[in-house]
Amino acid sequence: MSAEKNRAGFAAIIGRPNVGKSTLMNQLIGQKIAITSHRPQTTRNQIRTVYTGEKGQIVFLDTPGMIRDTRNKLGEYMKKVSTGTLSDADVILYLVEPSAFIGEGEKELIAMMKSVDTPVILVINKEDKIEKTALLPIIDAYRKEMDFAEIVPVSALKGIGINDLTDCIFKYLPEGENFYDEDTVTDQPVRAITAEIIREKALQLLKDEVPHGIAVVIEQMKERPDGMLTDINAAIICEKDSHKGIIIGKGGSMLKKIGSAARYEIEELVEGHVNLKLFVKVRRDWRDSDLMLKNFGYNDKT
Repeated sequence: MSAEKNRAGFAAIIGRPNVGKSTLMNQLIGQKIAITSHRPQTTRNQIRTVYTGEKGQIVFLDTPGMIRDTRNKLGEYMKKVSTGTLSDADVILYLVEPSAFIGEGEKELIAMMKSVDTPVILVINKEDKIEKTALLPIIDAYRKEMDFAEIVPVSALKGIGINDLTDCIFKYLPEGENFYDEDTVTDQPVRAITAEIIREKALQLLKDEVPHGIAVVIEQMKERPDGMLTDINAAIICEKDSHKGIIIGKGGSMLKKIGSAARYEIEELVEGHVNLKLFVKVRRDWRDSDLMLKNFGYNDKT
């Protein structure tokens, strides 16, 4: 009996905002790459992460939540990134909440998926939150909307069903050589991941006090000659002076909290000690500026 041939391809993860796409991707590759928060539009760029196993290699494409609100250029950019991903993929993972109610937003997504000739795996998230008997009505409701290649219930947070989902994905990937070496887990440069870690901590700590109109720019990231310390200067960009005050906090307390929370994960990322300095800058209406969007890393050509 001949050995099974290596498979390698692209799997897009799509779904409505806050359904758990980034958590699922982190779980699938067994390492945190994509940032998570309970805020909509946490993911803004397409992030590629790589799983390499005995069967081959899956390159996951995590995308911004499919949004209908494109009141600014950042929203337009995010929607373009999301829809463009469908044509890049060999298989689509459509992540949904465990509910039999299918709203207009979900129906728009299903219509979009029907327009491309790509197999779709329906992934029902948060199965640990519902009784097993509640799964059948959910599956029936979605089957009436679309003929899915597979249906897999999981818990992205707890890691339930992840191995089954990985095996499922490989069935739809073409035979071929791996795209990346086995040590690669993401195509994102360290600077980009560092900026995203800082933005995640800001979103988590600020909660609803500041709208999600913040960005983080790494202005300097340099390892000292002895290799013992990496100096990082990062700017948190916001749109209003009032937001700047909230981000800094009384006596700089909030900025210190963000820095402390981010430093721990950045040190794990760079495998060394970090001297992190955070600044806050006001750039009014940056989400509607082509130049600033490009400077802050939101560029169609990247």
